[in-house]
Amino acid sequence: MADHQNGSSRKIRYAVVGLGWFAQADAMPAFDQAENSELVALVSDDPKKREELSKEYNIQYTYSYEQYEECLNSGNIDAVYIALPNHLHCEYTVQAANAGIHVLCEKPMAVTAEECESMIQAAQANNVKLMIAYRLHLEIANLQAVETLRSGKIGESRIFNSLFTQQTVAGNIRLEKDKGGGTLDDVGIYCINAARYLFQDEPIAAFATTGNNGEERFSEVDEMITAILRFPGDRLATFTVSFGASKVSTYQVVGTKGDLRVDSAYATQGEIKHTLTIDAEKQEQSFGPHDQLAAEFIYFSDCILHDKEPEPSAQEGLIDVKIICSLYQSIETGSFVELDLPKRQQRPTIAQAIERPPLQKQPELVHAADPSGKS
Repeated sequence: MADHQNGSSRKIRYAVVGLGWFAQADAMPAFDQAENSELVALVSDDPKKREELSKEYNIQYTYSYEQYEECLNSGNIDAVYIALPNHLHCEYTVQAANAGIHVLCEKPMAVTAEECESMIQAAQANNVKLMIAYRLHLEIANLQAVETLRSGKIGESRIFNSLFTQQTVAGNIRLEKDKGGGTLDDVGIYCINAARYLFQDEPIAAFATTGNNGEERFSEVDEMITAILRFPGDRLATFTVSFGASKVSTYQVVGTKGDLRVDSAYATQGEIKHTLTIDAEKQEQSFGPHDQLAAEFIYFSDCILHDKEPEPSAQEGLIDVKIICSLYQSIETGSFVELDLPKRQQRPTIAQAIERPPLQKQPELVHAADPSGKS
């Protein structure tokens, strides 16, 4: 997406900060198809990752975490993509913003609402763009689900129900509480965000309860959590997330006239299927796989190049973190927690869908494994 306004084809230059599984498997290969974006620097404390990945991607600049400030002030980059553990998002975002560097930060935005506020203030004070990496806000199947509901085909949407489960092996960072791990932060955020963009509203109360099979790997975070979110108009959203069950990623919205089911709703790769049922008649539609990370980089770079506010904004990230914190509070108290959330002016629409072909082959990972333990 060239900058046609001035006839140039300037590319936004990125540093990827944090070279774990997701950064290596999905983010770094995506730059090949993000025509207005360029990967020029890597930041990691692992010398083997810096050495091997810089060769693999022909990257000139590599930095340790101690050299992050040097990276930000080098003049070599315009933006950072932060794929660090959740508890580091705030610190590394604020540092980048203070150096005048734009930030695309993975979700959850941070661990607390206070950290989110600090990130927002730093971005505003330094006039930089801050986008939270909600890849599904650009993904055609999820955006088509929004359109289907808005069209009134299933009548008034009353019920949202979702399952997002996977096996996560012992030793994975997602099982470490002090690094922002846990099912709500890692996978529950997808269910929360989907309920919000499908209902086009904010919840007014939240409740959650936990289950734990007592395995050693679940000593710091719960094996599974079930949550209920009450929305205005007495609409209910429920979801269950787990790190100790087989892989499922689906949601269903039930309305007064029909329902829409989406499988594998939250997947990064592979086909996504819609099943729309109205008066017992089923219609199925399949959406082919796309490179969702390329879409994110294209969209964010376009926002920078044309001075547009990204739709999955920092405010979007803050609201989800507030909801997650309220669910943890509910687990502690055993009661519903009332919510008073700001109203969003902007929500994802089909107009922002960006489609690029899927990755042709999985890259070789360096000192990284996916949550299920596959390297």
